[in-house]
Amino acid sequence: MTEFPPEPLRPRRGIAFWALLLGAALSFVLFVFLGVWQVQRLAWKEDLIARLDKRLAAAPERAPGADRWDAITKEGDEYRKVALTGSFDHSRETLVGASTELGTGYWVLTPLRTERGDWVLVNRGFVTPEFKTRASRTASETQGEDRVVGLLRLSEPGGSLLQKNDPAQNRWYSRDVEAIAKARQVVEGPVAPYFVDAAAADDQTRWPRGGLTVVRFNNHHLQYALTWFAMAAMLAGVGFWLWRAERRRAAHPDAAQD
Repeated sequence: MTEFPPEPLRPRRGIAFWALLLGAALSFVLFVFLGVWQVQRLAWKEDLIARLDKRLAAAPERAPGADRWDAITKEGDEYRKVALTGSFDHSRETLVGASTELGTGYWVLTPLRTERGDWVLVNRGFVTPEFKTRASRTASETQGEDRVVGLLRLSEPGGSLLQKNDPAQNRWYSRDVEAIAKARQVVEGPVAPYFVDAAAADDQTRWPRGGLTVVRFNNHHLQYALTWFAMAAMLAGVGFWLWRAERRRAAHPDAAQD
């Protein structure tokens, strides 16, 4: 009987190899998902910027009254150009810490009682520390009925990222409408859940200075999407190379043993 030499055993891939392939496949799917998500975010951000540009270019409309307050949303109303008429109560103004293109200082928030009887906090503008006291800028205070044009902004509750508002010490780091109205005892009527950033005045020699609202949105979603897709492509290339190497090994087991 003729004896045949035993067939050489093919080397088997270890668990680590297959775990590597599985991890690469899962990472590929994840990177593609993140890339698609960033593309969707890009479309959302571009639509948001387009809508805001349209709002900023539009003529001012009447500021929402109490009958519309519940319907106000960030997506539909923030940075809308509005106009309102009423009388300021300068005795109850509030200074809120601010950093602007003019330096660090304060926003001057003053309650305005509208012709409808409700109240709206108006950010009349920015002052440097030297004009912090009301007595240093009384010349800019209007008496009687006034018309304000500006941008509708939503309340900023709590404080800034690093500092919390302290009503008891009269230290404010964000324009928290509800807390400021409560601290200033604005109780003669309903208070709007928003405030208005006043537009720049014709006379730019007086304080406070309006028109310093920064409307800017970072839009890096395209770069993020390209990064995720590039990482997915690199993983696909590595996976293809491993697949080719495995096919060559399977086709030439003797060479793989040497």
